[in-house]
Amino acid sequence: MPLKVNSAETRPGVFTVSPIGNLDANTYKVLQDPVESILKQLPDVIIFDLEYLDYISSMGVRVLLKTKKALQNNNGKIMFIHLQPQIRKVFDILNALPTLQVFTSIQELDDYLDAMQKAAR
Repeated sequence: MPLKVNSAETRPGVFTVSPIGNLDANTYKVLQDPVESILKQLPDVIIFDLEYLDYISSMGVRVLLKTKKALQNNNGKIMFIHLQPQIRKVFDILNALPTLQVFTSIQELDDYLDAMQKAAR
């Protein structure tokens, strides 16, 4: 299945990126290119909504980890929502999950973002 990527700025400085399909060696550029465009805007947060991501290979994980590193260099954060079981298993196997912010729903993420912003005031 080819990869499609939707992205939008959902709040000032907060972008949601939603890959749909398979993220592998043949499709990773479909995700990497819009993410690189977003990173040029120096976002505070990039949220990856993985609800419709069916498959991820090491090249897909590489894009996510490069995004995390770029965000950290600018004091930004990477977060994930709606991980499918097979995607969560890949993260677990790679031992990447403990270092990443993962949320079960938009509401849980919104609650976290609201608390984070109130603490910054």
